[in-house]
Amino acid sequence: MAETSRRGLIGAGLILAPLAASAGAGGDAAGGGGELALPPSGQGVAGGDETYWSQIAGLYDVTREVTQLENGNWGMMARPVLEAHARHLEMVNRRSSFYGRRAFGADWTRVRAKVAADLGVAPDEIAFTRNATESLEALIGGYNRLRPGDAVLYADLDYDSMQWAMTWLKGRRGVEVVTIALPEPATRQGVIDAYAAALAAHPKVRMMLLTHVSHRTGLVLPVAEIVAMARARGVDVIVDSAHAWGQLDFRLPDLSADFVGLNGHKWIGAPIGIGVLYIRKDRIGDVDPFMASEEFKADDVLARVHTGTMSYAAVLALGDAVDLHRRITAGAKERRLRALRDRWAEAVRGVGSIEVLTPADPRMTCALTSFRLKGRTSADDNRALARTLLDRFGIFTVSRDGVAAGSCVRVTPALFTRPEEVDKLTAALKTLAA
Repeated sequence: MAETSRRGLIGAGLILAPLAASAGAGGDAAGGGGELALPPSGQGVAGGDETYWSQIAGLYDVTREVTQLENGNWGMMARPVLEAHARHLEMVNRRSSFYGRRAFGADWTRVRAKVAADLGVAPDEIAFTRNATESLEALIGGYNRLRPGDAVLYADLDYDSMQWAMTWLKGRRGVEVVTIALPEPATRQGVIDAYAAALAAHPKVRMMLLTHVSHRTGLVLPVAEIVAMARARGVDVIVDSAHAWGQLDFRLPDLSADFVGLNGHKWIGAPIGIGVLYIRKDRIGDVDPFMASEEFKADDVLARVHTGTMSYAAVLALGDAVDLHRRITAGAKERRLRALRDRWAEAVRGVGSIEVLTPADPRMTCALTSFRLKGRTSADDNRALARTLLDRFGIFTVSRDGVAAGSCVRVTPALFTRPEEVDKLTAALKTLAA
């Protein structure tokens, strides 16, 4: 097969169906050898079933330098995925361009289909990126239905890079940028009302950013309801679901959103450097092709982002991470993570000066949850509080800025977190609150 004309696709790690027929040619390409060691199914397992979750925790080799409660930055690979990634990396390195030019296309197509199935969408509606930020910047920057004089909207809990991208549209598209602060304390109806009020007050808004799970506080928004309300007003919504896939039990059609960016290296547990861009099939034309898109047809979702060369091994290991995720099940993971969150957050709610920034409503919570001490709202206050938890109690957390009501400290347990580690945090917070 003459492959030189597909140099651009190969360099981007995006060899398509025409190369699929050559998959596995000349050796052990498709899996690099070895099978993923899957744990027992988590179907129906309760969040507090310590017998099951201790088995899952045993799949992770966690540092003992600290009590690790900052897992929102990225997700540690479970040992089976880490080992699979190492096999893939060795195989790709050994077989080099012979694999890349002849066999990776079929493996890429297989992983793409697996990811699309887990998300509940068609494979030709998604593209791989290096992270959710890249996905969302492609969607925000490429969204082409804005005209000078229109407005766009974002909130204080949205991710910094996405806020910057929305602000960039002022110069790029000639639009007004509207910002709002979400209510604190939050309720489901209160959040919906905040967006409704903003849209009513700014009838020129034509596109808005919506964050499924806030990286600042962990607040889970009622995305489907807000998307429906916006759509009724002629407003498109771009959804930042970077922290939701793998943490919450949902599929993309549940959100009713047309444009979504997701991460594979957070709660799915793939290697760092893999994300997903989604555009509903009949909306692909509303996002401009990226500048380097001549190898793709104008109506192809793959034309909407151009990453350059990606890690072949990371793409392959994403398939392994999805296998593990589906074995445990999204429902079981959500129940476990919320149980760990509730174990500390609801135990300290209202204790002394502690303010927990997400409500007890399980529809609005997830593993990520932030707190602050009453009256201590500055960035310096909360950096110092996170340092105190680390230096005095050996608990690693992270401070977060940008919340309109004040900075905070974010706590993020993971599947490997033990109940006694959460109890250690609870005791530390009660000591500080006193």
